[in-house]
Amino acid sequence: MGKRKKKKRLSGVLSKHRRGFGFVKCGGFDSDIFIAADSMNGAMNDDEVEVDLIPEYLWRESPEGIITKILNRKTSEVVGTFEKSKKFGFVVPDSKKYREDIFIRKKDFSGAKKGDKVVAQITKYPDKHNNAEGKITEIISRAGQPGGDIKALARSYDMRETFPSKVNAEAKAVKRKGITFDELKNRRDLRSKKIFTIDGEDSKDFDDAVSIELLDNGNYLLGVHIADVAHYVKEDGPLDKEALKRGTSVYLLDQVIPMLPKELSNGICSLNPHEDRLTLSVDMEITPAGTLVRHEIYESIINSIERLIYDDVSDLIEKNDSKVSERYVHIKDELFMMQNLAVRLSKIRHDRGSLDFDLDEAYITLDESGIPVNVGIAERRSANKMIEEFMLLANETVAEHFFWLETPFVYRVHEKPEADKIEQLKIFLRGFGIVLRGNAGGMYPKAISSVLDGVKGKVNERVVNSVALRAMQKAYYSTECQGHFGLALKYYCHFTSPIRRYPDLIIHRIIKRYLKEGITSKTARHYRKKAEYASEQSSLMERKAVDAEREVEKLKKAEYISYHVGEFFDGIISGVTNFGIYVQLENTVEGLVRIDELKDDYYDYHKEKYALIGRRTNRAYKLGDEISIIVDYVDLDKREINFLIADRL
Repeated sequence: MGKRKKKKRLSGVLSKHRRGFGFVKCGGFDSDIFIAADSMNGAMNDDEVEVDLIPEYLWRESPEGIITKILNRKTSEVVGTFEKSKKFGFVVPDSKKYREDIFIRKKDFSGAKKGDKVVAQITKYPDKHNNAEGKITEIISRAGQPGGDIKALARSYDMRETFPSKVNAEAKAVKRKGITFDELKNRRDLRSKKIFTIDGEDSKDFDDAVSIELLDNGNYLLGVHIADVAHYVKEDGPLDKEALKRGTSVYLLDQVIPMLPKELSNGICSLNPHEDRLTLSVDMEITPAGTLVRHEIYESIINSIERLIYDDVSDLIEKNDSKVSERYVHIKDELFMMQNLAVRLSKIRHDRGSLDFDLDEAYITLDESGIPVNVGIAERRSANKMIEEFMLLANETVAEHFFWLETPFVYRVHEKPEADKIEQLKIFLRGFGIVLRGNAGGMYPKAISSVLDGVKGKVNERVVNSVALRAMQKAYYSTECQGHFGLALKYYCHFTSPIRRYPDLIIHRIIKRYLKEGITSKTARHYRKKAEYASEQSSLMERKAVDAEREVEKLKKAEYISYHVGEFFDGIISGVTNFGIYVQLENTVEGLVRIDELKDDYYDYHKEKYALIGRRTNRAYKLGDEISIIVDYVDLDKREINFLIADRL
């Protein structure tokens, strides 16, 4: 009798749905493997598991299997809301990543009360018959405490506002030391120049300051002066290790999870007005036509003469506001000179094909209790755009300079879109009578930019911008200079925000070493290794920060619209799926009209047409259509907003 063939077992990571079932993605296996709720064998979301496939004739729509072994548990603690009875309690997870409640014995309450936001450490993992068990290790906020929901969400992403004691100790030592005379010896003293910052009204950390002069030859000398954070954050010290671990500051509406302690971010590194500050400067000589003809990068010291606000400067530029004009009479000429230059730089950027996705961003206003009282549109006015142009030019200039020096560096990379995404975009645009020219595999930014120009001011502008943006790749950090598709640039890096981004900090460190000593083959090897890890870590933490910021925005939008159940709004169809249509309101709040609520007909999903079409009436709900809705109900726990179509009621 021959040997029985051993059944091949597969392994992968489990993605679990809130209803109990899930899918395992296995390397070398084309399809995800469906796992029924009763086949989980105690596995939790994100666990690495071993799977046995069930016989193929029992499969439904995709391969199905049974989890036979947990190879690696990925969850050790869960953030959520504490619910309790007299003898036991549960932690209901806040994050959609975790589906199961955590059972807490009375002895492990640790002072937690009903409704508190807590951290539960898992002491016993689930099995076929029982929930996971845990103990409360941290009370994030008490029930009803303002901002507690945002603090808990941040904590669920393992983001902490506070810093370890060693980091705080180093930060305080740096603050006490201040700026010594010896630190000024090899720096260019710019304290007599008209240098100032322009930021949002609520900003507390100022990375960048600007200056401008009109040279005798008629050219502009634009100065971009960036906080010299690398001077204070020493390589491999506690501050540096923590900053690398965090990768970026995270902005969660009215709360900030900073990359650096406030002693640096709001203190010695921040370019506060009327205070001496150490900087890295880039001087750029630019012709009236907008051509960069010369640049210089050097260490400097500045003393900002003003802390300007975007709205004030925009009022001056756009309306020649008399009050602002009088207040800033001493720098008014410089501000108008900057605006003239920025307009020219913007046109050059546009002409080369830089993509400007004109999508509305939400501006959410919270009251003192953390309740969202308004959701509006964040304005990008003249002053915002002006500073953006200057920072883009500085980033490009620094990236190209160090590319040709062939030193290790961290670049900001945005690859061209994948061919299949461009083909889908072409099909979508044809539905609007728009032709996207060019080959899908070799698309140029200019072609997409022309499409965006063509829909400006039209009804379909928002949806075309949105779909085109979805076709783009995600930007990331790399030690390889592979260009930036969205900006239509060969060379690009992040240089201008070292207080809040680690890639900027590490390239400052490389720049400073080059300016002082040059880069030897030994130091090149050292920095190449550092830059590679920093690129990978920063890209990872940036994605996590974006996810957290989106979740907080969804949370507060859902809470805001929950106060408007039963009210009517106008919107636009922003997404079409086989289970319904998404409608985005003018204030960017988005909700779902479920297909089973379209009761006047049986609707089929036409993927290629981005539409739901009724079989009997031929009525269509298409991407980009304007539509009126009524807010039906909101599930705050799931952050789901549900609409009904107003004229179908």
